[in-house]
Amino acid sequence: MYNAMRDADRVIIREQIEEIEKKTLSSFACLSSQTKGRQHPQEKCRLRTEFQRDRDRILHCKSFRRLKHKTQVFIAPEGDHYRTRLTHTLEVAQIARTISRSLRLNEDLTEAIALGHDLGHTPFGHIGERLLDSITSCGFKHSIHSLRVVDVLEGKNGLNLTWEVRDGIANHTMSGTPATLEGQVVNISDRIAYINHDIDDALRARLISEEDLPRECNEILGNTHSQRINRMIMDVIENSMDRPRIEMSPEVSRVTDKLRNFMFERVYMHDAAKKEEKKAGFVLKRLFDFFMKHPDKLPEEYRLNIDIYGLEQVVCDYIAGMTDRYALRMFDDIFMPSSWRSS
Repeated sequence: MYNAMRDADRVIIREQIEEIEKKTLSSFACLSSQTKGRQHPQEKCRLRTEFQRDRDRILHCKSFRRLKHKTQVFIAPEGDHYRTRLTHTLEVAQIARTISRSLRLNEDLTEAIALGHDLGHTPFGHIGERLLDSITSCGFKHSIHSLRVVDVLEGKNGLNLTWEVRDGIANHTMSGTPATLEGQVVNISDRIAYINHDIDDALRARLISEEDLPRECNEILGNTHSQRINRMIMDVIENSMDRPRIEMSPEVSRVTDKLRNFMFERVYMHDAAKKEEKKAGFVLKRLFDFFMKHPDKLPEEYRLNIDIYGLEQVVCDYIAGMTDRYALRMFDDIFMPSSWRSS
């Protein structure tokens, strides 16, 4: 009886946080107490809000850890300072948190979406995505696969995230339209992050020089990495304050597009960035064909899904979940004579 009374009197910190959100966040913010809920209802946490809980689930899942060995732009770069899919994710999360805090949006929801937005990316960057999309009848899009990761592939029943986080993950690309402003913040933060850090990596790789960047972009955004990011972030905040939409000003949006187009012309399609892509595509195609012919070689956790989702989808799941180095090691083990394998 005494223990029951103590439990009843115990402070539920989550409820205190929810009250703080109601008092301090913008009227455009998504309150954690008003989430549309989870696919599988479960008891709420005493300490954390629903969005804090989602953030933690993503942070601790295996797919998140694997991002550190997945390509961002440069496949197998010679140097330790090039971005990976994980460092990209962390940069997106930090930019998005800054914007959300300034706009008094729900920072926990924003962070959860940002940390989960690229969980479905393939090994070897976008070449892996394009390959799987071209060879599978079901097609492949990393944003949709990110949702599949959190709904199906992580653990026995997925991560069971809230509707708002799942919506933000599925709609984080330029063509997507997130239902929450927090999702829109991640959408635009993703763009700010990859344009700027890809410029930084391209400069490090000496594919371009500072003088190559469009002069108009430098005049409006600044001449350094930090100046460009700061200008874009400030512009988003100034143009989205107390408004039901997250967006840049027309001028900054135009030069940001110009920078993105410049990167496609000079970096993303550059021979140095693409020279390993054919090899990477060959590796993934051979692995895909092998497991389609030999499903018994799939790990047990994937074999158990064949009757549910079909062989092609399961093989696609397995290939997409690989890191760059795991895909290469698997190719080595399957196709290379043992005497030729790298030690």
